Amino acid sequence: MEDPRIRKFQVSKNGGEQEDCLAVEEPLEIRLVYRQDGHLTEKSLSITMRTPGHDYELAVGFLRGEGILDGHHSLQSVKPILPERPGCNVVRIPLAKGTAFDPSSLERHFYTTSSCGVCGKASLEALQTMQGPEMASGRPRISRQIIPRLPERLGQAQSVFQHTGGLHAAGIFDRQGNLVCIREDVGRHNAVDKVVGRQLLDGKLPLEVSILMVSGRTSFEILQKAWAAGIPVVAAVSAPSSLAVDLAREFGMTLIGFVRGDSFNVYSDRGRLD
Repeated sequence: MEDPRIRKFQVSKNGGEQEDCLAVEEPLEIRLVYRQDGHLTEKSLSITMRTPGHDYELAVGFLRGEGILDGHHSLQSVKPILPERPGCNVVRIPLAKGTAFDPSSLERHFYTTSSCGVCGKASLEALQTMQGPEMASGRPRISRQIIPRLPERLGQAQSVFQHTGGLHAAGIFDRQGNLVCIREDVGRHNAVDKVVGRQLLDGKLPLEVSILMVSGRTSFEILQKAWAAGIPVVAAVSAPSSLAVDLAREFGMTLIGFVRGDSFNVYSDRGRLD
């Protein structure tokens, strides 16, 4: 059976023809199903470009990051509503009966790009109005020796990247450095939504003793999603943005960048590292 995340192309190379495997990128529409004034209502929330697979996880992870879902109890079912036809790029998320939801909250801009036009101060103030988990100071305690090992463990589990070389990854690790969950996607923020969504569906949020490791850099959006999931430690192989550092310092998160070889930089709250 072919992997829906991979598409094969015939390409020219060095004067000859050969097969090349590329990561699939397709749009996904996220729709929310809820009751309003006694009537069942369905509303489109977002369209994101993603790699197919684990779409339900992506959607619920996205909704957790935006403060719409508190946990799996906010969902009518932890099982996805099947699409009307195979390959349908729409996922529908039904809220549980009695789950509070204000449709007007969707009128604000989702922070999905670096050019959204929202200043850093306003971005942080918007997060302060959300009911996110509080980070315990100095907890969990993590050995510094674990951090340099995370990129290799993440890379070894990237099955699609090994075929295409074109996907980002996000992994949830425990405080001993054991990989708990990994997801791949063309968008690093989508990969984070997928791992957070999986943990939400399994009833494991908040992830108070976990480490989030991402390929590439860390942006404000990735730190926002980690904070909403209760993840106290975020590490990456590349640099964080300035606003990501601001967010980490504001909410007491440990932010680590440039994890390469035996070295790394700690940009916020190094007190969790032994």
